[in-house]
Amino acid sequence: LMAAFDSAFAQIDHDDGVAGAVISAVAPGFCAGSDLKELATMNIAQMCHHEAETARVVRAIGYLEKPVVAAVGGFALGGGVGLAVGCDLIVTHPECRWHMPEVPNGWLPPWALASLSARIGPVAARRLVWASEPVMGTEAYHLGLADYLVPQSDVENEAIAVAERLAKLPRVAVASTKRFFAASVNGGAEASDMLANRVFTENCHDDAS
Repeated sequence: LMAAFDSAFAQIDHDDGVAGAVISAVAPGFCAGSDLKELATMNIAQMCHHEAETARVVRAIGYLEKPVVAAVGGFALGGGVGLAVGCDLIVTHPECRWHMPEVPNGWLPPWALASLSARIGPVAARRLVWASEPVMGTEAYHLGLADYLVPQSDVENEAIAVAERLAKLPRVAVASTKRFFAASVNGGAEASDMLANRVFTENCHDDAS
């Protein structure tokens, strides 16, 4: 899936016929994070490389010339939260469940912490990462985790409408705006992801022992 995203992002960024993009999913939810069955086939080094590659693909969203809107319905769990906060704008609904289960499972999330902090601030991000309870869509909206709050049945249509509104604006100005804010929103993400991945590796070794 991440390889497909990587290819799709490269295509839309160089396609003059595309002025914006929407990432959505079929029911029941937006994204449940990494495939644990896939990870179970890997050793710790392979697993950490896999997560680092996922982080690279999601970080690339912030440097595309075109805006990318996430339509988050049902739930966003673990890396699903990371994928959503890697996008430029997020549409969700009141009942949507946002949860990062990594810490209760014994490890720090290996990426996306800088992007999460850029959206909601480090104190709120820390609470979300501790994951003692899930955050529902209404609270996510009030925290700034999501930008638009609509009924569940309208999430995808609203995300498309947001992307279409952006697509009608002068493309050079839209791209310039994204480029201008990239350093503030994404500037420290690579270093943060590298640090988080190292801590994640240590946590995995600790758990393995």
